[in-house]
Amino acid sequence: MKKILFVCHGNICRSPMAEFVFRDLVEKRGLSHRITTASAATSTEEIGNPVHPGTRRKLKEHGIGCAGKTARQLTRRDYEEYDMLIGMDEYNMRNMRRMLGGDPDGKLVKLLGFCGETRDVADPWYTGDFEQTWQDVLRGCTALLEELCRQ
Repeated sequence: MKKILFVCHGNICRSPMAEFVFRDLVEKRGLSHRITTASAATSTEEIGNPVHPGTRRKLKEHGIGCAGKTARQLTRRDYEEYDMLIGMDEYNMRNMRRMLGGDPDGKLVKLLGFCGETRDVADPWYTGDFEQTWQDVLRGCTALLEELCRQ
């Protein structure tokens, strides 16, 4: 079983979008028995809060639910539990390395890196553009799933 953890700053916009988009892609391919996913935050700002309304709306537009998800913070134990910890931007990647004490096993990856890009996933917290975030997340998650299927 491959375990994937998506990570962003607050765990209310980008990382839960990635968690539920990826889960939907995995289920549609009939791979739920082989791949599982979750999400977490690098900060404590939103701990316990539900998914941002803009993210919920965007997911709902595509028939994807996220009921019951609340923000939680990344822990050192997550490094041991998950096979890949996927950050949404460079800021998250730096915070993840700091919080986890480095990346000795090479588990930390930026989402759009699976598309061969170095740029960050658009942050709707600042832009208000949940469509651009959706496009980035969908591209990254689709490429990630293709990568996992090749392994």
